[in-house]
Amino acid sequence: MATATTTRVQEFRDRLASRVLVADGAMGTMLYSRGVFINRCFDELNLSAPDLVRQIHTEYVKAGAEILETNTFGANRNRLAAFGVAEKLADINRAGVRLAREASHGGAFVAGAIGPLGVRIEPLGPTSFAEARQAFREQAGALLDAGVDLLILETFGNLDELREAVFAAREAAGPDLAIVAQVTIDDFGHLPGGADTESFTRTMDSWPVDVIGLNCSVGPKATLETIERMLGFTQKPLSAMPNAGLPMRVEGRNIYLSSPEYMAQYARRMLWAGVRIVGGCCGTTPEHIKLIRSEARSLQPGHQRLAVTVDESETRSQSLPPVPMEGKSKLGAKLAERKFVAFVEILPPRGVDASREIAGARLCAEHGIDAINVPDGPRASARMSAQAACQLIQQHAGIEAVNHFCCRDRNILGIQSELIGAHSMGIRNLICITGDPPRMGAYPDATAVFDVDAIGLVNIVRNLNHGLDIGGNPIGSETALLIGVGANPGAMNMDEEIRRFDWKVEAGAEYVVTQPVFDLKLLEAFLKRIAHVKIPVVCGVWPLTSYRNAEFMVNELRVPVPEEFMERMRRVDNAEMSRQEGVAIAREMVERIRPLVAGVQLSAPFGRYQMALDVAEAIGPR
Repeated sequence: MATATTTRVQEFRDRLASRVLVADGAMGTMLYSRGVFINRCFDELNLSAPDLVRQIHTEYVKAGAEILETNTFGANRNRLAAFGVAEKLADINRAGVRLAREASHGGAFVAGAIGPLGVRIEPLGPTSFAEARQAFREQAGALLDAGVDLLILETFGNLDELREAVFAAREAAGPDLAIVAQVTIDDFGHLPGGADTESFTRTMDSWPVDVIGLNCSVGPKATLETIERMLGFTQKPLSAMPNAGLPMRVEGRNIYLSSPEYMAQYARRMLWAGVRIVGGCCGTTPEHIKLIRSEARSLQPGHQRLAVTVDESETRSQSLPPVPMEGKSKLGAKLAERKFVAFVEILPPRGVDASREIAGARLCAEHGIDAINVPDGPRASARMSAQAACQLIQQHAGIEAVNHFCCRDRNILGIQSELIGAHSMGIRNLICITGDPPRMGAYPDATAVFDVDAIGLVNIVRNLNHGLDIGGNPIGSETALLIGVGANPGAMNMDEEIRRFDWKVEAGAEYVVTQPVFDLKLLEAFLKRIAHVKIPVVCGVWPLTSYRNAEFMVNELRVPVPEEFMERMRRVDNAEMSRQEGVAIAREMVERIRPLVAGVQLSAPFGRYQMALDVAEAIGPR
């Protein structure tokens, strides 16, 4: 593999050791200012508009930039695939290096730019660490083939993802090539995921990189303040490439308002703090870099760093021991004691009046049901929030509720806020689900969030149960949320279903509730596949209401119904007899599965709570 020459690598390290280096500014901002629409693939312009990209590099060289980043920030397979150009990955990266090299004329160092993949990785998403590392290695390999002088990994908000990028780059480049690793922060010096300055600095300091630092973020002020704190936790050279402040929307365009003079003023302060590489990110232009280079020439503060005192009172708190399962709720205690449990599912109302649902829950409590299971926007419908319905049921019906909590409508900030709120309001039982996409409901144009899926959600809840937010920062005390998850014994791709189930358990699931089961053989096969997992299984049981309802189960919900049951529902010829036959089938299922599982979840079709209670009679003494 062709890489930078040893001479060029050593030249970079010698300069870094002896004086400050000035990097370039924004590429995307410059392309946008010249009429390239924001929905274009900027990386692909290396092929379709090379003169434009080369010209921008040349302007930064004339402004005094000593490091040129290639126009390859998003040139990984995941991001390129969104534009239909993934097959051009190698060509785009190589062209990016060639254009920067042509503009440098052998002067400025050419840095291969690598950004995040644009997808969530485990534990908050479906992309595994191994898959992420392979994607980063593929891009790094293309950049190295083209002969970059160093690599810059930038704008990472997730330490797990940056770790995979770092080690992928190091594996591809070997021990010699210089690597710069940079994260993006908020106003308080935290990563978007919540990790504080000390945590991410110490972690990055332990990795095989030459320089660590900050880029993008919220502007030069927060960058400087965070750099000053980072100095207490690392001896590695630091880099700082902030945005030109936050953008303002002016006549339909994003305008960054921090002037070149203001940015240069902060560059001076960063240099005195001990930063070794200084440049700019979004909103910065050759004019900004020109003045920053002027400050660098006039100062050159050498190796001195600001003296930094770390306030020991701000040292990170340790993870708190979680509340045991039996201490979280009555349901948790029953599951821990291996008592057979019964849920009844009650949908939240479509309006503000929950009196019918409360009455149904009260009836269930009177008949010995253990908990009311409340779906969260089932079938992507607009209803009273599940959390509010759970609260009303617990307050007025005298029975615990199980709150379905789905990822569709919430980002990771909202998820944490609502979970803390649920605990505070006494709602302790959860079923963590990904959620139905909006296209399944009455509002197909509604926007889905899906910041995380059910696996990521379980990780978030587990963190809160240890007194930590998603970034590992203490929240003062632990929550006591009982973590349930879903599973489908009739899934078409059972290998994938089991794989995701194992991940949910690894993430912290304490019990599982299945989709409705009509085929005992499928349930037995599923239980055999998960025999290695020692968490309670609550089996879904749904009393059919008609033959049409059975067809709906099979053809729309993809729930297998044996032909024997289909024929029984087909034979009955009126509504009341259909419901009776559906209850009879459900009772038979309860009797069959009773020895195999830890409980049942009974549906009350169309709000017919008595049907669920009639089925519950088959459970027998508990």
